[in-house]
Amino acid sequence: MQNKGIIKVFAILFALVCIYQLSFTFIAGNIEGDAEEFAQQEVPESVDGYITARERAEQRYLDSIGNEEVFLGITYNSAKEKELNKGLDLKGGINVILQISVKDILRELANNSKDPAFNQALLRADEAQKTSQENYLDLFFEAFEEIPDARLASPDIFANRNLSDEINFEMTNEEVKPIIRRKIDESIVSAFEVLRKRIDKFGVTQPNIQRLGSSGRILVELPGAKEIQRVQDLLQSTAQLEFWHVYKSNEFQNFFVQANNLLKQIEVEETAETAEADVDTAQAGQDEIDALLESASDTAQVAEQNNPLFDLMASPGFQGGPVLATFNIADTAKVRQYLNMPQVRNLLEGEQRYTKFVWGITDEDDAVAALYALKGNRQNEPPLSGSVITDATQAYDQVGRVAVTMQMNGKGAKTWEEMTGYAFENQSQIAIVLDNVVYSAPGVSTGPISGGRSEITGDFSITEGQDLANVLRAGKLPASADIVQSEIVGPSLGQEAIDSGIMSFAIALILVLLWMIFYYGKAGIFADIALVVNILFIFGVLAGLGAVLTLPGIAGIVLTIGMSVDANVLIFERIREEYAKGKVQKDAIRDGFSNALSSILDANITTGLTALILLVLGTGPIKGFATTLLIGIATSLFTAIFITRLFIDNYAKNPNKSLEFSTGVTKNLFSGLSIKFLQKRKTFYVVSGIFLLVSLGSLFTQGLNQGVDFVGGRSYTVRFDKAVNPTELEDELVTEFGSASAKTFGAANQIKITTKYKVEEEGSEVDEEITQKLFAAVQSYLPEGTTYEDFTVGGEGEREIGIMQSIKVGPSIADDIKQASIWAVLGSLLVIFLYILLRFRKYQFSLGAVVAVIHDVLIVLGVFSLTYKFMPFNMEIDQAFIAAILTVVGYSLNDTVVIFDRIREFFNEHPSWTKKDAINAAINSTVSRTINTSLTTLVVLLAIFIFGGESIRGFMFALIVGVIVGTYSSIFIATPITYDTFNKETKKRKLKQKETVE
Repeated sequence: MQNKGIIKVFAILFALVCIYQLSFTFIAGNIEGDAEEFAQQEVPESVDGYITARERAEQRYLDSIGNEEVFLGITYNSAKEKELNKGLDLKGGINVILQISVKDILRELANNSKDPAFNQALLRADEAQKTSQENYLDLFFEAFEEIPDARLASPDIFANRNLSDEINFEMTNEEVKPIIRRKIDESIVSAFEVLRKRIDKFGVTQPNIQRLGSSGRILVELPGAKEIQRVQDLLQSTAQLEFWHVYKSNEFQNFFVQANNLLKQIEVEETAETAEADVDTAQAGQDEIDALLESASDTAQVAEQNNPLFDLMASPGFQGGPVLATFNIADTAKVRQYLNMPQVRNLLEGEQRYTKFVWGITDEDDAVAALYALKGNRQNEPPLSGSVITDATQAYDQVGRVAVTMQMNGKGAKTWEEMTGYAFENQSQIAIVLDNVVYSAPGVSTGPISGGRSEITGDFSITEGQDLANVLRAGKLPASADIVQSEIVGPSLGQEAIDSGIMSFAIALILVLLWMIFYYGKAGIFADIALVVNILFIFGVLAGLGAVLTLPGIAGIVLTIGMSVDANVLIFERIREEYAKGKVQKDAIRDGFSNALSSILDANITTGLTALILLVLGTGPIKGFATTLLIGIATSLFTAIFITRLFIDNYAKNPNKSLEFSTGVTKNLFSGLSIKFLQKRKTFYVVSGIFLLVSLGSLFTQGLNQGVDFVGGRSYTVRFDKAVNPTELEDELVTEFGSASAKTFGAANQIKITTKYKVEEEGSEVDEEITQKLFAAVQSYLPEGTTYEDFTVGGEGEREIGIMQSIKVGPSIADDIKQASIWAVLGSLLVIFLYILLRFRKYQFSLGAVVAVIHDVLIVLGVFSLTYKFMPFNMEIDQAFIAAILTVVGYSLNDTVVIFDRIREFFNEHPSWTKKDAINAAINSTVSRTINTSLTTLVVLLAIFIFGGESIRGFMFALIVGVIVGTYSSIFIATPITYDTFNKETKKRKLKQKETVE
């Protein structure tokens, strides 16, 4: 090997860099361990709420020593920033995909146009989006084009005052479309920046925010976030801050009296009509009719005595104050319904016709809500909006209440001065309204406020004040943001995933290390050293790149352990072959490395291509799996080709030192094989055909257990304090939701619950409603005294019962995931077909490989279809399963390419041999490598399957089936197909030559 010194220096430097990168994780982990120990000593278990108290004590400890030097200038804070990122499934937290409403942006660009064509196109786009994969803007344009004579450049739509610089009345629809597309894109970029600023201020370490294509979707991942509801509110809040003049309570006293009398009259009339209808429909004698008439008269008298509006009023507002009255929170919907009745609105005269009735802010402890009347206008626009705010901070007012101070720009400051001047002169108030809720309505006692600096006060906590300041400072979202996909993982489940991941990793590593020593003796020790160095490199690169380590990522690393052994196995087997030919040690080692290189590169490139497709098309944990797999392939190539050789070359240079690549047990194992594989190919065609028919039959009849990733819905992992019968629980859930399923997930006290109830409805209110219904359905199975707060995921502290994980996927995004998954599989097949065609120069090799891969995929799908109903673990078809399928594709090709490489070699070395003999010999020569690699990979997969945690058990099962089927198909499907196509072409050529001669 040339340049051995450079490789040594590079390997040592690279290892030192990796150790340096991982040192931050080690330092941060040690300090957090000290903080946990400190908290346990400070807060005993006898203290009420000790878990939360310990968490706060830990945080105080970390804050106090955050900037103290720990080692060589490294502090805890700097180490925390550079530590190896842990994903949601290992750390707990929340992952959401937000859909920015393109519809809202279009409405804003069109100034909330009332144009019939515009609104009709919006409605059609709404309907089309339910079943289409196109983005909303394209659907809107398509719907608009279908409306006769509809013009986007109409003054009533986009050729308005706001867009007059870019759109004029004479422009065609095709000229307007790119402008609207750009405006939409600018708004989504603005939303992305607003969300990013909000997240930065939220204080979560290692947040991740990405824009997903041009669909208006934004991915937000906050590992470690615990206040889930607060996060969701912060992400979805549009922060529509407005400043309005308000009416005084005495200005609406007469209105309330008139409204109450009108509502009373309406109730009396409705009661009378109902009574008359009862009399008309009654089939009774005169006595019964008289009784009904008498009852109706009594009911009318009772109705006459009722006061529909005043009876709901908790207390009237103070004279001259901004609060009209207070009402019980339970009655606010009824009051709003009364005030919005056309008959009641008609009682308002003059400017009061434009009044907006808005409720004041409330918290959990409030029983009543205050009603305000905002001075509206014909345009329904506030005199001043929050867009003029340039800065906002949480502070305290003169009496120590939480407040938010804000600074306005020049334009806003001028309008604010006019508003405060008007309020001072008229001794009125200005309502500060956020998202249609009045936070406060202060008066102005010192005259007009100039300079644009003001303060919002209200009855809110420090956290609410900080959130409000963050939202105002970041700016408002240009449109509403709905959570269309979410995954919430509790910290307990995350810690369990770490523990199971480490255990599976350790067991798999030990088994592989022992196997290599058992099979290859001293050479196996060198391979083991290279493998350990490889693992150091993988974790070091992950830490250096700032990549996120997920549970599938750990699976990817452990799988890399099994697959990286393949490169050493290929090298060692080729060296053994060279020994068998009678070559001396030096030449055998040199030629073994040289001959194995082609197979190693081909096998790793094909696996790498599938991992690359996963990286491009995957999201979240799947991207993590692909990242670690790609890094693992690159580092395993380096360690096998260079690190292992550094050790072995010492023996190549010294003929007095002997290195055997086997042990006494394995020395002659698989040597001298002469199995006639191709002669039995028709038998294996029949066997595979039967398997394929059974698989296809099951797929068409039973189908697959599609997860919420593909069909939409909500999924909850709920843990109870004792074993639960899923069938009985499912009956309770069906009663509550109409449609739901419950299956044991791991231990008997853990259930996975899935429902499509209100799957097409978005919003935090719907999420809250479904969680409440879930709690009601399972409450009888929970320990007595369990509250809703105890049950929901994301609460403080680690918990033993309740929702451990929740996943939500909207139907539109589920369709997108399914489509992307199909394209990922088809794309990988196409890419691999082209690569093998380019590499082997004959289509027969590509055809054999692709047929084998399709064979493997169908059988894995068939096994899942046949067994998902009775297997004791989760076998849903989701994104993780697609990752497994693509990994199976890569692994199967890895095996196939190694055999094809040897076939090509035998074709070139033995041109006089028949193709059948050359192919049989090639397969026989690779049996040792195939069994070795398959066994080590299976051992690794079984270790993860048994010890790696419930959440990836189905994923591992797919890989185990795939490895077995992939190994089989490489020998018994791909190779025979290649041989038969070669044979068929040879027969055609001979027939053509015969016809030419004749």
